[in-house]
Amino acid sequence: MFIRKIALPLAAFIFALPLTAVAAGVFRDVLDTPARESAFASKSLLNGVASTGKRVVAVGQRGHIVYSDDGGKSWVQAKVPVTSDLVAVTFPTPEKGWAVGHDGVVLHSADGGATWSKQLDGRSAGQLMATFYAAHPDKGALGSPATAAALVDEAKRIGAQGSENPFLDVWFADENNGFIVGAFNLIFRTADGGKTWEPWFHRTENPNRLHLYAIRQVGGGLYVAGEQGLVLRLDSASGNFSKLDTGYKGSFFGVTGGEHAAMVFGLRGNAFRSVDGGRKWQKVETGLQDGITGAASCGEQRLVLVSQSGRMLVSDNTGENFRPVKLDQPAPASAVACLGKDAAVIAGPRGVRAQAVQ
Repeated sequence: MFIRKIALPLAAFIFALPLTAVAAGVFRDVLDTPARESAFASKSLLNGVASTGKRVVAVGQRGHIVYSDDGGKSWVQAKVPVTSDLVAVTFPTPEKGWAVGHDGVVLHSADGGATWSKQLDGRSAGQLMATFYAAHPDKGALGSPATAAALVDEAKRIGAQGSENPFLDVWFADENNGFIVGAFNLIFRTADGGKTWEPWFHRTENPNRLHLYAIRQVGGGLYVAGEQGLVLRLDSASGNFSKLDTGYKGSFFGVTGGEHAAMVFGLRGNAFRSVDGGRKWQKVETGLQDGITGAASCGEQRLVLVSQSGRMLVSDNTGENFRPVKLDQPAPASAVACLGKDAAVIAGPRGVRAQAVQ
């Protein structure tokens, strides 16, 4: 189900190969190869979608990014400097946006998603991480001597892997402050809009280096969801992400919620909700048996969920309960974004499409 996010970088390499080595006759890294224009970009695999206000932006395979200014009726392909598969996108302001994906790529747009530039990739991120921990001025802040040494070794190992590890989600509080998360506990923070990034590998209660699939601020807290039931919440006092216990050990793929509630969701239709900052969690009955792959908050306590099999659910009480929505064109879904309260845009293997939400 979660091929869109955790397929090994080898798969991304294989997809990119015909566009680089074969077509050009010589190998060109997907990180150095601009995405090709395609009349089918909006109908191909799209993994992430976000609303900037009036505009909707979707990202997907081979560096495809498309945007719509008419509620999803028509789409324009953006200018993108890489051919890497992209999996997530966010816009904290109508103009400023970030997208992340395979090969450790981080892209930035300053014009609402029409054009993009590369801020970071796996080659530079790995070396940044290795350098940061090797030269950390306060090894005590990294834990015990053994823990600090292990962090340095792990950072060097990841650095040596280059662009092998993907980033899987991105979240920004505003145009300056944000996080990116990914495979094997990868997490970086920026306070200057992505000009510089600081590894936060040592700030997560995740000793097994489980994949981090999603990061969102909901219910008054900043949450991370990951594999094997991992849920983390940023502790403002310590500046670390602390582990929470939902009682579920299956993987969580996302985080959603509202002002007073947080919800995590994932495999086999499982979803859990908390109204006390993550101290206690209650299982939400979704009626789904397949993976919940995307969610969006549409305001006024309305939440929308989409699933691997193409089903959509809506809640008007911030996730206490859900009801099914009859879809115009049922199809597998990867992500969803709201167009106001009564409409949404769904992204998936068959592209992106608008859908009324009644």
